[in-house]
Amino acid sequence: MINVGFYYKVKKGHEKEFEEKFSEVLKLLKSSESGLLDAKLYKAVDDPSEYLIYTVWKDLDSFRKFTTSNAYRSTVEYGRTILEGRPSHKVLQELNA
Repeated sequence: MINVGFYYKVKKGHEKEFEEKFSEVLKLLKSSESGLLDAKLYKAVDDPSEYLIYTVWKDLDSFRKFTTSNAYRSTVEYGRTILEGRPSHKVLQELNA
């Protein structure tokens, strides 16, 4: 299992749109066999236009497959219209203590 944090800065006035799109995409991914196990959306307390999407994936291959899919590319294209700059992400693997 891996976790991926996606960090976004949304253009002012597009926050609600971003939140709604997250819900739509999450619903689609969970209903498919994408390997996405869970995702949560967080909004920064000090800047409501900054977001974190924290995701849990079955494995690294599932995440990589998602990032090369047409659905992902179309989401990236759409994001360019409502995001400031490029989003970033970090891939993390849980350690068993």
